[in-house]
Amino acid sequence: MSTISNRLQTLAIRGPSGSLEALLFEGHPGASYAALVCHPHPKGGGTMHNKVVYRAAKTMQSFGLPTLRFNFRGTGLSEGEHDEGRGEREDVRAAIDWLTGRYNLPVLLVGFSFGAYVSLRACCGDARVPGLVALGLPVEAEGRGYSYDFLSSCTLPKLFLSGGHDQYGPQAELERIVASAAEPASLVIVPEADHFFAGKLEQMQDALRRWLIEHFFPSAHTE
Repeated sequence: MSTISNRLQTLAIRGPSGSLEALLFEGHPGASYAALVCHPHPKGGGTMHNKVVYRAAKTMQSFGLPTLRFNFRGTGLSEGEHDEGRGEREDVRAAIDWLTGRYNLPVLLVGFSFGAYVSLRACCGDARVPGLVALGLPVEAEGRGYSYDFLSSCTLPKLFLSGGHDQYGPQAELERIVASAAEPASLVIVPEADHFFAGKLEQMQDALRRWLIEHFFPSAHTE
């Protein structure tokens, strides 16, 4: 059974290692896209309830999109065990399978931190995903290093949105990574924001909204 509260449904979707706990905003009739939002590293406390994930989801919902966020395997009520980003890629694909099966719409994908890395690895080249946003892309975090050589062949529209004081993604490194990525790729830096956009979440949302309008919703108006 699903429970509905404030237009959100709490549900479980089928993943490759068991059920995945999820929250769904149904969206408005006639939506052109669905949206998926992926959370940061669970070993750092990351879940689908993370503030950045929540704000990103709210931004996608503001366009009337059916919007799904879920917990990776081994997080919250999701079954399975954490797999350092390998199995989590399959979790992302399972969530996209579920969204496309329910709505038959292309899926705009937003990932934060670890969720950004996993989303990029899972979905570059996936024809069901016409655009991808990487919030707080990590370069090195808590002893974990991340490589992005594969972005040189990732041709879908990409937004890299980070804080100017991101402790896990120094701006110079982000500039190098984005410069190496296939076009179209945009880098937006929120001045003075840290990795979690503390005190700067509205600026993060505004930048995300502007990019979405530019690439996918040209008839929308900035509030």
